[in-house]
Amino acid sequence: MHIVVCVKQVPDTKIIKINPKTNTLDRRSAPAILNPYDAHAVQEAVKIKEKTGGTISVLSMGPPQATDIIKKSVEIGADRGYLISDRAFAGADTLATSYALSKALEKIHKEHPVDMIICGKHAIDGDTGQVGPGIARRMDIPPITNVIEVTEVNQKEKTVLIKRKLTNGYELIQSELPCLLTVEKEINEIEYSPMPNMIQAAKYEPIIWAVSDFENVERSQLGLKGSPTIVGKMFTPPRPEGGKRLEGAADDQVKQLMDLLMEKKELLTIQTSK
Repeated sequence: MHIVVCVKQVPDTKIIKINPKTNTLDRRSAPAILNPYDAHAVQEAVKIKEKTGGTISVLSMGPPQATDIIKKSVEIGADRGYLISDRAFAGADTLATSYALSKALEKIHKEHPVDMIICGKHAIDGDTGQVGPGIARRMDIPPITNVIEVTEVNQKEKTVLIKRKLTNGYELIQSELPCLLTVEKEINEIEYSPMPNMIQAAKYEPIIWAVSDFENVERSQLGLKGSPTIVGKMFTPPRPEGGKRLEGAADDQVKQLMDLLMEKKELLTIQTSK
């Protein structure tokens, strides 16, 4: 069983600020971390490996310092890591990112056949949730999103049984392998890393590939050239206004409430059953 987890280095959004002049994220204002959803993806790969055996690889695209999150993934329990890093990847949107990662996955698959790809639900710096499904589409494998439980992996039948979250409930799905999963945070709890993993992570040096290491790559689909998405503006949303406190006698409060409701009556809708 070979599982590949796609991970991303992101700024800590609890600390990051928006540049008021450029209306863009000031990435220098916050430390870079392993995307939290991706950490849960690595942890889930570890849980599957404990049941089925096999190998866990992690894959990331980013600048050289992104090796830090690969080391963090090894600390969680991954066996090896790959980083694709090249100026040609700079400025990539989700379309170009999924293309670059799919080319790296093809190369990995030739060396070590891949049975399952796991991604986080989305990256906290973009929140699009598009890269995972984009990879699956390019590799022509089933994408299963919003996964909250991997119930069973049947290596003999090459199938996986999973539970995914819907807007109004849950869905149990059986998929053939290979497939791609995007996972929610609730799928597991991040466990404390054992000391051997921490020692291994400190010593580990990821495999780094540039564009020249791939075959049949269309450079027009990479980086800024391959990114049709344009972000016009980013801004900090205004804080919600506080509630209005009604004071006085009960009758006065009722009158005040009715006056407020009449002012906002266009926001009220009444649904009747037929």
